[in-house]
Amino acid sequence: MQALLGSEAVNAVHRQIIVDFRLPQVLTALLSGAALGMAGLLMQTVFRNPLADPFVLGVNSGASLGVAVVLLVLGPAGLSLTDGLAASGQMLLILASSGGAAATLFVVLLLSRRVDIMSVLIIGLMISYTIGALVSILMFFSMAERLQSFINWSFGDYGNVSWPQMRFFLPAILGGVGLGCLFVKPLDALLLGERYAESVGTKARHVRFFVLLGASVLAGTVTGFCGPIGFLGIAAPHLSRYLFQTSSHRVLIPASILVGGLLSLSADFIARGPGLDVVLPLNAITALIGAPVIIAALVKQRKLKRLF
Repeated sequence: MQALLGSEAVNAVHRQIIVDFRLPQVLTALLSGAALGMAGLLMQTVFRNPLADPFVLGVNSGASLGVAVVLLVLGPAGLSLTDGLAASGQMLLILASSGGAAATLFVVLLLSRRVDIMSVLIIGLMISYTIGALVSILMFFSMAERLQSFINWSFGDYGNVSWPQMRFFLPAILGGVGLGCLFVKPLDALLLGERYAESVGTKARHVRFFVLLGASVLAGTVTGFCGPIGFLGIAAPHLSRYLFQTSSHRVLIPASILVGGLLSLSADFIARGPGLDVVLPLNAITALIGAPVIIAALVKQRKLKRLF
């Protein structure tokens, strides 16, 4: 607290560790969890599928392809996340990941205006499989050092966002959340199907387009800056429904944001827990936390079917 308040009694090194490293890491974990929780809720509502998550549209795969191209193909100088990239190298990874996610998003959103919602889901899955195949081919022909760098990125890490990068990370997250919050009532109508939504005056296709845009921006931003973080997008909405026993998005949106942030911060704390000499893979921790949460919520929540 003294370091955060600028007290001169705190050691300069300790102040730098807390202010320049730990504080942005905590904020990144909270914002990432909130973004993935919000994106997961939006995806599950639009697709009316309790297993939909932020990466169902292939955004995660697109980001992975961008990073794979940088680390596995364009890395003659030996870019290595294990040795610590310079600021320019980290920004290159972020731009590649965000660019791959944006390209995938553009294709899916372009097609979503011409097909029904289930076709969008299938298209997203097919894009994921196709990109996954391309990444596997790149991994097969890559050098061992480059392959290790890509694997380390795929573990996920909240420590890559510094204060200068926060100027881009925070507005993108707030923009995606704000876009989703504009459609609270239409989202409630979509729970009963597009035909019902149309009958009460909701322009289902327009709502679907902008909601998917917001969800993809949230997921793509987190993936671009922190790597692919799994399970939070599924766990946070389910836990929110169980805790508050409602399907109203007026309650579920802030609840999913809060629960997602807390789950994300808890996972990061465990991965970097006291007494550990190494940092555990963040994706492994989120899976260990998320899977039991989903199972418990599905078993205890008898009214699940009424929410979809």
